[in-house]
Amino acid sequence: MSNELMSIDSNLPDYLRDLQVDDVTKSLMGGGGAGGGSKRISIKGGVWRLLVNGKEVAKNEDRHMNVVVVNASPKVSRTFYSKVYEEGGEVVSPDCWSSDGDFPDAKAASPQSARCMECPQNIAGSGQGNSRACKYSRRLAVTLANDIGGNIYQITLPSTSIFGAGEQGKWPLEAYGKMLGSRNLPITAVVTEMRFDTSVSTPKLTFKAVGFLSQAEHEVAIRQGQSESAKKAITMTVAEADGVRPKAIAAPPKPVVETPKAEAATVVETEAEEPVKRSTKKNEEAASKADLSQILSEWDD
Repeated sequence: MSNELMSIDSNLPDYLRDLQVDDVTKSLMGGGGAGGGSKRISIKGGVWRLLVNGKEVAKNEDRHMNVVVVNASPKVSRTFYSKVYEEGGEVVSPDCWSSDGDFPDAKAASPQSARCMECPQNIAGSGQGNSRACKYSRRLAVTLANDIGGNIYQITLPSTSIFGAGEQGKWPLEAYGKMLGSRNLPITAVVTEMRFDTSVSTPKLTFKAVGFLSQAEHEVAIRQGQSESAKKAITMTVAEADGVRPKAIAAPPKPVVETPKAEAATVVETEAEEPVKRSTKKNEEAASKADLSQILSEWDD
């Protein structure tokens, strides 16, 4: 038995001894396992970055961060960008994405296939090198371990932080979920250490259980996981969380109405897809002077 499991067994609070694994932990175990969405933690550049509506407001260069995972997306997501990201370039929404990993989202501007498993962007080599152009990710809703009843943050994990065997105390997410699930421990009842793996060049996190919540704290964590903020954190894409306007979905071309030659002198009007009001020149001039005010929402920390 690993030292991590021995520590878990020896320090297990009484109220957890008969507790069953919750749905959140089960979802993180994978196929073999039994604040608002606008607040998120980014791991760009191997640094913890706190973003509010897409703007970086703070960062922490420590190698680890202790959190409580209060909710998680039920399945692994997929995201496809037609253009390669460039540092300092325009922030855009993905061309296609899937929240369940099976079918493109209905809001996707440019679905690449009817089903993800048959998608050409899901083939090795469709991305850079031998990678896939469509990337896997998993969204978590977390709170800071020292502020369980406080803000809820979204963190989106890349595939390197999700899959793999891992090792003692350095688990990828699914292996971590299986380790907890095998002990009948809900992830919402433990303090989870997220740590950067410094052996790789790209940002990658590993997970480790470093403590238990008290019964009162666990009840708070459960309430947090059921909140609207947590639900948004596990459903919103990064672009949506950052307030990036989605790409417009191309409308099908309107049918062309041809006038029969015998009735060439007759003016034929077709009904538009959406009724359009005709305005006088006076109304058009007045409308051009009107300003459209923008509604800005800010966090109240």
